[in-house]
Amino acid sequence: MRPLRVGSQKSITLPKYGTLPEAVHVFDETSVEAINAALAAERPLLVRGEPGTGKSQLARAAATALHRAFLPFTVDARTEARDLLYSVDTVARLAEAQIVGHFPNAALIDVRAHLSEKRFTTPGPLWWVFAWESALEQEGRSGGAEPPWTPQGWKPEKGAVLLIDEIDKADSAVPNGLLEALGQGQFRTPWGDFVAASTDAAPPLIVLTTNEERALPDAFVRRCLVIQLGWPRERDALIAAFVGRGRAHFPEADETLLRAAAEMVAADREIVAARGICPPGGAEYLDLLRAVVRQWRDDPDAQRAGLDRIRAFALRKHPEDPAG
Repeated sequence: MRPLRVGSQKSITLPKYGTLPEAVHVFDETSVEAINAALAAERPLLVRGEPGTGKSQLARAAATALHRAFLPFTVDARTEARDLLYSVDTVARLAEAQIVGHFPNAALIDVRAHLSEKRFTTPGPLWWVFAWESALEQEGRSGGAEPPWTPQGWKPEKGAVLLIDEIDKADSAVPNGLLEALGQGQFRTPWGDFVAASTDAAPPLIVLTTNEERALPDAFVRRCLVIQLGWPRERDALIAAFVGRGRAHFPEADETLLRAAAEMVAADREIVAARGICPPGGAEYLDLLRAVVRQWRDDPDAQRAGLDRIRAFALRKHPEDPAG
């Protein structure tokens, strides 16, 4: 097992991935320890925390630092557990059955093999991270989409990182349906074969995130290691944490600008704290900085003045938020 190691700087540049732009991630010691523990225990890592704390980006950063393939999967209300294992194109299978039935020489075809579910099954993300070579073989058999993107020089034995993002958006049937796959590292295909985690590759790192919109089943949580990401509660420590994040993303920005933006976010967090509204966090802080740095790149005075005007757009997103 190759552990996650980060340098003294603890920040890493994440290359562009699909629709995800290039980004910067700042590791903290707790996150590194949690990732290494999950790798060693061969257990999924469940990441809790409010939006904007870097839950999803942690998986992408781990994949980059470990030089592994990265497969993101975002859960929604319609997601089924099977979607993470495989998908069967039943419409194409039915259409081909009708076509075969209309040809007079259909008897010459081995109809059972021709209409086998194997020909219409596409591997899901868990299949890829468990057994990449098997997934490639199945992909070729089904003629499905292209394999997932992989880093240059990557080989399946190096392992992969799977992000299952916002698992709490799904019905409880989804985490319950993944108990065997996540707990035992295997699952059964529609035709009865088992797909198991390859012994010839590094065990996959599976990272799940939750915004706590829905409670997760206890049996599911017990199969995970859990880390809670959050911001410091003490105001000075909170501002320092934001400034550190801003410095990593905008090294050219003036320190007073980074701090002024951090103070605005801290103040607005206090405003909404008692109202049960999700407070602005790291994402809003970076949006605020990005908006002023890109508009007034070489004018620090204009950047500072712009903070006051853009603050309402970047931080105050609820109808009852006080103006000004």
